[in-house]
Amino acid sequence: MTSPSPIWYPEEDFIKKTNIAKLMKHVGIDHYGDFHRWSVEHYPLFWEEMVKILNIRFTNPYKSIIDPAQDEETMKWFPGSSFNIAESCFAAPNESTAIISQVENGIIKKMTYAALDKLSNRIANSLTQLLKKGERIAIIMPMNIEAVALYLGIIKAGCVVVSIADSFSTEEIALRLQIANSKVVFTQDHLLRNGKILPLYQKIVPANPDLMIVLPLDNNINLNIKLRKQDKRWNDFLSNTQVFSPIKGDPEKFINILFSSGTTGEPKAIPWTQTTPIKCSSDAYLHHNLQPGDIFCWPSSLGWMMGPWLIFATLINKGTMALYLDAPTGQEFGQFIETAKVTHLGVVPTLVRTWKQSACMEGLNWDAIKLFTSTGECSNSLDMAYLMSLANNRPVIEYCGGTEIGGAYITGTMIQPSASGFCTTPALGLDFMMMDEEGKPANKGEVAIIPPSIGLSTELLNKDHHDVYFAGMPVLENGKKLRRHGDQIEKFPDGYYRVLGRVDDTMNLGGVKVSCVEIETVLNRLPNVYETAAVAVESPFGGPSQLHIYVVLKTNNIDIESLKIAMQKEIKEHLNPLFKIEAVIIVDSLPRTASNKIMRRVLRKSS
Repeated sequence: MTSPSPIWYPEEDFIKKTNIAKLMKHVGIDHYGDFHRWSVEHYPLFWEEMVKILNIRFTNPYKSIIDPAQDEETMKWFPGSSFNIAESCFAAPNESTAIISQVENGIIKKMTYAALDKLSNRIANSLTQLLKKGERIAIIMPMNIEAVALYLGIIKAGCVVVSIADSFSTEEIALRLQIANSKVVFTQDHLLRNGKILPLYQKIVPANPDLMIVLPLDNNINLNIKLRKQDKRWNDFLSNTQVFSPIKGDPEKFINILFSSGTTGEPKAIPWTQTTPIKCSSDAYLHHNLQPGDIFCWPSSLGWMMGPWLIFATLINKGTMALYLDAPTGQEFGQFIETAKVTHLGVVPTLVRTWKQSACMEGLNWDAIKLFTSTGECSNSLDMAYLMSLANNRPVIEYCGGTEIGGAYITGTMIQPSASGFCTTPALGLDFMMMDEEGKPANKGEVAIIPPSIGLSTELLNKDHHDVYFAGMPVLENGKKLRRHGDQIEKFPDGYYRVLGRVDDTMNLGGVKVSCVEIETVLNRLPNVYETAAVAVESPFGGPSQLHIYVVLKTNNIDIESLKIAMQKEIKEHLNPLFKIEAVIIVDSLPRTASNKIMRRVLRKSS
């Protein structure tokens, strides 16, 4: 097993100025390994320090960091306290820039913290007049300034955001609204994608929410859409009152419901509580070294956890969000990064590969970038080295976690040498082990998280949380319960880690988690298809997983290329256009277990 070679080394003077080094000095620890161990073994002290550093605003102070009556599965943080986490997003000076956004034709729009606070207050005032406290409100629109203000305004009003990606089909949107019991939707009349104006409001209408509040794509363009009688336009909804006292709640209050597919056809509905943002912002502070005034761009949407993550990570750390409203695949996006002077740029590996193939980002001035960060898929070392070359060899922080973690379980730091495409450390405040197939410790195997940590979910809306994450898992000698995660990783002798992908039947495609069953259900509708099996296959060159479809046909003499086109069309129309089929393999039958379950691991090994 050959260890990776570092290609970026932090200088000693730089290390001393990092957020991690400052905290290590404060607690009197000299070596990073000891510091991580301290953050896990003395986690109440670690999280207390982070709450102070991040200036989390409690209305009623907590009695302790944890409730000692709870175990690892149901850990309660900050018992006795009351607060509204949105208030902690506005600690920066009023005139500091909260958001930089590119709208159209290269025009840059900025919003200060004071203006964002006032806009989110106007939204909260409107919501309290219209809806009850605790209402679950869906946002199905691009991540623009108004979407960020909506997200914060909903939380200020004591309600719950339901995050749904605008790229989903009508069927998938309707399913998520039903699971979350959300009857109110904020959306736009249209979307802008690759220069094309696409309908959004009309796509959601068949999902039949009780009420939609509709924002315009552009105030200067009259697209003349007719709304249902019960729906409202944005300007008719929005209050003029700019002052609002956020509604307080306990730490376990839901603020956001997000979706992450499991191994069944129905996506998991994962609630984020008021403590989850502490994990988001801690990871940004420590592992991304985010400092006041830094500008963070991570092309995303509120339907993917990195959208809400970016809001909390940036604003609680007094930074600036950079939002790009079209597809980030061409040079126009790179020019936005240059003009906005982005310091922290987040990517998914597929996006980097697209840039590399087109060379569209070459020749731009990305000197302001301090670091890249990558998540959503496995990274290819050569692609990440290419990414570093676009900005004077700035490092890439691999950031691997999940919606149910609120951030990463494994990542990197700015005080350790960086090897392209590899992680260097478990996330601070959290630990894990790798298990072989017998559940024993190994240097290559399935990830098992060792609770507790702020950010780890404690319930699901539509599934049994214990069954999903803890049932059948080993218990350590000290009595700690292991928590199932589902990734497979490998540790090298010098301490680097490589993420190998999923070990269960969930796959990451284009940075979006989807279950095999969701894909198979759609493809099995095709007239000549008897049954299918979808598997994610590790690319022989590394990087993102590839989607292979094994298919049993009803009739012979079917052209594979035509079948592949038909399958791709079904996925685009009924799931997500981001899911691309790499290969279609026709077989006589699918391998099954004694209980008639498809043995996808067998298929994956044969690909």
